[in-house]
Amino acid sequence: MSRALGWVLLGVPLLAALAGPLFAGSARAVHAPLLPPGAGHVAGTDVLGRDVLALVLRGGGSVLVLAVGALGLAYVVGVPLALAAVGQPLRWVDRWLTRGLDLVLALPGLLVLMVLAATGARTAGALVVAVALLQLPAVVRLVRGAALGARRRSVVEALGMQGESWWRVHLGYLGRGVLGPVAVDAGGRLSLVLYLVASANFLGLGLDPATADWAVLVERNQEALFLQPWAVLLPAGLLVALATGANLLVDRYLVR
Repeated sequence: MSRALGWVLLGVPLLAALAGPLFAGSARAVHAPLLPPGAGHVAGTDVLGRDVLALVLRGGGSVLVLAVGALGLAYVVGVPLALAAVGQPLRWVDRWLTRGLDLVLALPGLLVLMVLAATGARTAGALVVAVALLQLPAVVRLVRGAALGARRRSVVEALGMQGESWWRVHLGYLGRGVLGPVAVDAGGRLSLVLYLVASANFLGLGLDPATADWAVLVERNQEALFLQPWAVLLPAGLLVALATGANLLVDRYLVR
């Protein structure tokens, strides 16, 4: 039951994000604002008079790109960094790296995003880097813990005695050993990244306020929730379904 529900919850927003633009109508303001569902606008119109359904079908791709980009950047930087810290012989390097990242881990995510907004760095690239940086300490700690356990195995010593290179032992063998924990963590961490990306767009970071993005739609229409609820509930529901579906499937397939 949880598997089927997870696929439905994940599949609907993914389908809307990937295939939606092919079927979306015009997203220009051609109607009166905040119209209820009716002929020509199945889900009503938003505060600017744009078709809500057309906006929703066009607005999922940006959320996915930003979230996957930030999540991927965190692992691309964090996994090699953790493996290199575990594999090098100087213990103080590992210790100070961990302590330095703990300082970043202690920073509230929304506070960092608000400071970023205050600096004027409101581009999508800055948002991806900021969200990835916020996830980096947790990723490094997770990979470091998994790699320390694998490093104590006799296989690592045997590979070293056979003359295998440092790179192959610590980035190759240990890297394969942490793939399982990384996959499980990525599935759960997607929800947090989606939350931060959506919150950032809600605060006006990353994307232009006129963009047809699910988080931007929620922000632009929040004050009209009781006048035209579909303008808020439809994009917000897709964001919730995406995060919930990913978590259910991770629990079903990866967590044992």
